[in-house]
Amino acid sequence: MDYQAEMTSLSIIVPVFNEEESLPPLFDAVTAALDELDLSSEMVFVDDGSTDRSLEILRHFAASDERVHIIVFRRNFGQTAALDAGFRHARGDVIVPLDADLQNDPADIPDLLAKLAEGYDVVSGWRKDRKDPFLSRVLPSVIASRLISWITGVRLHDFGCTLTAYRRDIMQDVHLFGEMHRFLPVWAHWAGARVAEIEVRHHPRRHGDSKYGLWRTFRVLVDLITVHFLVSYISKPAYFFGKFGLASFLVSFSAIAWTAYQMLFLGIKVHRNPIFLIGIFFAIVGVQVVFFGLLAELNVRTHFAAQGRPAYFVRERINFDLPAGDVRQKRNSS
Repeated sequence: MDYQAEMTSLSIIVPVFNEEESLPPLFDAVTAALDELDLSSEMVFVDDGSTDRSLEILRHFAASDERVHIIVFRRNFGQTAALDAGFRHARGDVIVPLDADLQNDPADIPDLLAKLAEGYDVVSGWRKDRKDPFLSRVLPSVIASRLISWITGVRLHDFGCTLTAYRRDIMQDVHLFGEMHRFLPVWAHWAGARVAEIEVRHHPRRHGDSKYGLWRTFRVLVDLITVHFLVSYISKPAYFFGKFGLASFLVSFSAIAWTAYQMLFLGIKVHRNPIFLIGIFFAIVGVQVVFFGLLAELNVRTHFAAQGRPAYFVRERINFDLPAGDVRQKRNSS
């Protein structure tokens, strides 16, 4: 199948934080991949508060190639916020996020697009032969990916791989926060997207230090709980709390009924029966949980009403004054 016949434009999103040494070879590799595709394309770099020469280098790219667009954050807001900004500003029919540290290979982009053309909405990269330290990076990632796959039902090997192709219509209503960028295939699946996975290349980090650590794994696990709740109960959180409230009421009713039986038929006084106190305790818990559910319902309404407010602040946008419908821009002769 000719995937170029089905896809008219492509946006590459690259979050950048202190990657001055990696940016020139990355730019050359991305440019080479885009030129081979012969698609209308753009590169959206998001400078996430870099303190080195990254922004200066990005400005040079934008001056030499009109396909380069830059979003400059006021400070460091994190990779999830950077990707969210990229998704909001991207104009391509297909969006492909890419790490700036040269560990993802832009040469894999055509393979992602070819798989996407088979009828999928999301094609996730799988770093099967990963070039990272095993104990500090690979093992926690494998454990986290298996947990995410088990809890969410989305069967992928590698949820931590940024290199993934998304159809824009699937992602246009997704708003990211926390460490939620790794759950993008989960959000897409929840929205009815067809998700696939292919193996992609992975290279050792050439420059700088990794921005990830074991603490990040803990944060991912916390976000996993949040994702499971949102995916299953985003529009009706009262159902989630209602289950626990109902269970508490059942325990309370059973304890009080047993206390009444013991008092009427066994002669055990209520004030000497600890089961009665257990019944009262679970009754109170049940009431509280139900009210928590009602408060969650109100918060959900507030959430939907306030959607569209990003969790970051933009200092500057560069090269976004081009016509919105014309994503194809060739490199300047200069």
